Amino acid sequence: MLPFEFTIKGPPVSAQTRNRRRLQSWKSEVTSAAQRQLTANSSIVIDDVSVTITYYYDGESPDVDNIIKPIQDALIGVIYNDDNQVVETKSRKRSINASYIIRGVSSVLLAAFADGNDFLHIKICLAEASEVLD
Repeated sequence: MLPFEFTIKGPPVSAQTRNRRRLQSWKSEVTSAAQRQLTANSSIVIDDVSVTITYYYDGESPDVDNIIKPIQDALIGVIYNDDNQVVETKSRKRSINASYIIRGVSSVLLAAFADGNDFLHIKICLAEASEVLD
């Protein structure tokens, strides 16, 4: 099943929001977007994983550290059993209007760019060996 990737229309909702109803709604949107990308023979991952979140935006953007937790929580029971399996997270934001080198880009990411709206690209991979320090 891994690597697994999907996109979801932005903007993301910050974990710091006071609007708890909107936060719950956002988590449901993330869960649904991931489920739509799953195949029939997908199973929940039991190994440690790394998560990369990239928010492609036009205009204002929330802090990248505040968008991580709601997304990781939304993937519990869909991609992995518990978010404690996430041993590495990379979160970043990029202007949707910038130029990028796209060698080896996935069809999932290209489709989101073709839409032309703000979006998040979320990719889950098996975690690399933890013995390597960088």
